[in-house]
Parts: sequence; structure tokens; C-alpha cells
Amino acid sequence: MNILKVVFVIIGTLIGAGFASGQEMYLFFFSYGLKGLFGILISSIAIGVVIYKTLIIIKKYETRNYKNFLDILIKKKSKNEYFNIKSIINLVINIFILITFFIMIAGFGAYFEQEFGINSMLGSSILAILCFIIFITSTKGVIKVNEFIIPILITSMIIIGIINIKDINIYKLDHYLVQINNGSSLISGLLYASYNSILLIPVLITLKDFIKTRKQIAWISIISVIIIIILSIMVFLLLIRVDVDITKLEMPAVYVVSNMVKGLRAFYGMIILGSIFTTAISLGTSFLQNVTRNKKSYTQIAVIMCIISVIVSKVGFSNLINLLYPIFGYLGLLQIIKIIVLF
Repeated sequence: MNILKVVFVIIGTLIGAGFASGQEMYLFFFSYGLKGLFGILISSIAIGVVIYKTLIIIKKYETRNYKNFLDILIKKKSKNEYFNIKSIINLVINIFILITFFIMIAGFGAYFEQEFGINSMLGSSILAILCFIIFITSTKGVIKVNEFIIPILITSMIIIGIINIKDINIYKLDHYLVQINNGSSLISGLLYASYNSILLIPVLITLKDFIKTRKQIAWISIISVIIIIILSIMVFLLLIRVDVDITKLEMPAVYVVSNMVKGLRAFYGMIILGSIFTTAISLGTSFLQNVTRNKKSYTQIAVIMCIISVIVSKVGFSNLINLLYPIFGYLGLLQIIKIIVLF
């Protein structure tokens, strides 16, 4: 049972606003045409390896927080050099987690604005309040939410994917797909795995008490990779149906589902909102555990973080994803290489 608890939190962290909305899928994979499917495979395997290696490190060295993880990952050479490198990496990781939390809040607001014409600030405020309620329950609250929501999200996304595939000739995918990006789908896939790993590692550390054996770790990694591949392909194939300028859509997958079957619009909307919620609480909790030392500071920072997230959400959901995710993808490559090669 612990295996599924950990898997659900991992998937809950990965399938946030960017994933379920189709923004990430378009940016990193769909824009490469048929080659994007290869990118999905590469990124999923890379994420699986990182999950396995990271959990092994956490279990072996009884890692308690991300600072401890850096102690293991970065070997001490000289006192000053070690301090600088460790401090910079820790700062970058925490900033990225915080920014991604802000992106989830923005995505929640963007959905309400796109679908109902409601001011995005209202939607963002609702999620910020819900997140704060979960934060004060710590890791147990995050796990309980993921245990309930993620199985429903996975099942729902697969059902919608199957409905979509029924009208697509998968043997003629090259006729449906137009390559917009002439770059490397391999590099793009690795960048996708890279920035997701930046988010995952601090979250995995919070799950240390639910992992007992190496066999459990192996199953967690395998199951996670299988689910990631299936869900990624489902969202990828949804984007084939976009019949307008996809770059103008905040949430292309929502647009497609809305035009597929009448009753699916609200249904997929719940998937989007659930995905955003699970990612936001996972990232918010890991950030708070990284930067706080006691219960008082934990609560204070949680309040400040949630208030700022609503303000920052006005920047725009798709703008934040397109600008920041690739940048942090490059920054995270060194961490992935270090984990895979040395452990």
C-alpha cells in the first residue's frame, strides 16, 4: 500500500496545470511532430531513473531534507567552494519550487477565466486558501489528498484518451502531426525530465518514511514510468484535434475536450483543477520544509507564500511556463547527470 501512496504523490506532483492543460506537452513534445513521442519515452525513462536513484540515496543515507541531499550529492573540496556551490544550488531549487507553485496558482485562475469569464484573481485566491489549509496538516495531508484525487484523475484521463483515440488512425499519425520546432526532441525530452526532477527530488525526500526496501523503490519507479508514459501519450494525442492557433490557447487540452463531447467539458475541467491542486500542495509542502526550522516560521511563510502567489498569478499562466520551465530544465541537467552517473 505504501508503494501506491508514494506513486500517487509522484504523479500528483507531475501532472499539474502545465501537464493536464496541454501547455507542457505542446512546448516540449507536440511541437516536434511525430518525434515528440520519442521525446516522451526518453523523458519518462529518465524521470524513472531519477526517482529510483534518488529514493536509494534517501534510504541509504537517511536524508532528512534537501540540504542533506546536497551534502551527499556535492563532495566537499574546499570550505569556501563547497559552501558557495551548495548555497547556490539550494537557492535555485527553492526558487524554482516556489515559482512552480505560483504557476499552479496562476493556472487555477486561468482556468476559471478561460472557461467561465471569472476574474483569474478569484480562482487563484480560492486555490491559495485551500493550499494553506493543507499546508498546516503537513505531509500527511498531502498524501491523503493525493490518495483520493490521483486515482480518479488517472482513470478519467485514460477514459478521455480512449474516447479521443477512437476517432484517430494511430497508424497514420504523421498525417495528423506538423513539426513546428526543428530542434532536438531528445534534448527537449531531457529538459522536461530535468525540470520535473528539480520538483520531484524535494517531494521524494518528504516521503522517506513510507519507503522500506529496495524492492519497493524499484516498483515505485516502474509503476510511475508506466503511468507517466500512458498519460503523456493521451494528452499528446488530444492536441491533434486543435483546429485554431494553439499558441493562442492558455489550455489547449481543455479546448479540445470541450469540442469533443458535450458533457466532457466540465468533467475535464475537474481533472485540470484536481491536477493543479495536487501539484500545488506537493510543491508548497516541500518548499516549506526546505526553508523553515520550526512550526511558527512554517505557518508565517505559508501565509506569505499564498498571498504572494495570488499577486504573481496576474503575470499569466502560459507566459510563466514558456519562459521559466526551459530555463530551469537546463539548470537541472547537472543534477540529473550527477545522480545517474555517481549513484
